[in-house]
Amino acid sequence: QVQLVESGGGLVQAGGSLRLSCAASGTIFSINIMSWYRQAPGKQRELVAAITSGGRTNYADSVKGRFTISRDNALSTVYLQMNSLKPEDTAVYYCNSVLRGGTGFWGQGTQVTVSS
Repeated sequence: QVQLVESGGGLVQAGGSLRLSCAASGTIFSINIMSWYRQAPGKQRELVAAITSGGRTNYADSVKGRFTISRDNALSTVYLQMNSLKPEDTAVYYCNSVLRGGTGFWGQGTQVTVSS
């Protein structure tokens, strides 16, 4: 139904910035929510930020004030602007979409590593 391709990860020093992108293809008209999750070694996968088809956003407390989620063209592309990065932000970041009706899809993940 929906295919998600993430890009933009890499290695950055603490205090630096990265911008992740998630390009969606397929039945994008059915997407209700686009979100970013991350999973660090030894930790559970956690929600980082989400945006709805209506433009509502929410963020994990750990990234509020530093990360911004945005989208273009009815959720066809979703971005995560990450500023003031910390070593604790190191994780694999995954794009996720939820369609009307509750069906979910995952991207392949992109590695973000923040050095001290």
